[in-house]
Amino acid sequence: MTPPLPERAGRRCHNVLNPLHSTHYFSPDLGRELAAAGIGNERTAYFAVRAAAMGAVGAGTVTATFFNFRHELVAEHVPAVWRTASPETVLAARLRAVDATLRRLLGEDVIASEEVAEAAKLALRAAEACTRAFRPLYAAHADLPVPEAPHLALWHAATLLREHRGDGHLATLLDAELDPVEALVSHTATGKGMAPRWVLGTRGWSRQDWEAASGRMRERGLLDADGELTPAGAELRRDIEARTDRLDRAPYEHLGAAGVERLTEIAKGLLMTAFAAGAFPEGMIGKG
Repeated sequence: MTPPLPERAGRRCHNVLNPLHSTHYFSPDLGRELAAAGIGNERTAYFAVRAAAMGAVGAGTVTATFFNFRHELVAEHVPAVWRTASPETVLAARLRAVDATLRRLLGEDVIASEEVAEAAKLALRAAEACTRAFRPLYAAHADLPVPEAPHLALWHAATLLREHRGDGHLATLLDAELDPVEALVSHTATGKGMAPRWVLGTRGWSRQDWEAASGRMRERGLLDADGELTPAGAELRRDIEARTDRLDRAPYEHLGAAGVERLTEIAKGLLMTAFAAGAFPEGMIGKG
């Protein structure tokens, strides 16, 4: 009999794979590659590289699938970006940036290691059990070819698993009746989300939007006067994550407990190496 998957094992694996996927968003290599394609604005670059798998979509599709960005901000960049560079051009530039970023952060010896190749196989095996229905960002990325190089195959698989979980997570946020700003406020209040200044600086919302969302959450008894989660608010966030886990269990059950544990172990080591190499800006996560 196959050993049962430990509780939250899939979430723990996601929590180390997701940041590995995200390293390129903060990388100067991405800026250089997109600038060479004619995209010099950082926000435009982000919307383009994450949306490109869906084709030359409009602002409405990006707002719907990304969820926590102000639509007016999205509309400043999409669909105009596709007149500068096609989705195919953007996807090729993104993959070159990922290659350069991972080589720089992890080093050539790690890139060529058996562990990276093993992690790629494990992550791709997990992704075999992802499903397309009602998961637009996952489904779009699942139509892309798997890169041949193991470190890029690992990144690709991490992207599939990230977007698969993310699509399911949005369904739980809607069911919890949290709008995009309320979702951000509540996540930040857990201490695990982006600091408010990062949210306001990247998502297009104003301080007034943030305060209004906080007020609505206080009216629901989810946030206290100091901006901390009440017991009801903390329980809601726990329930959201637990329901997200349930919607995302198939890939990790498919991989099996031993495979998930091994993939988590390898990915955690890679992530710690990337952190030590300065993969992410300081002060990005937290309540302040």
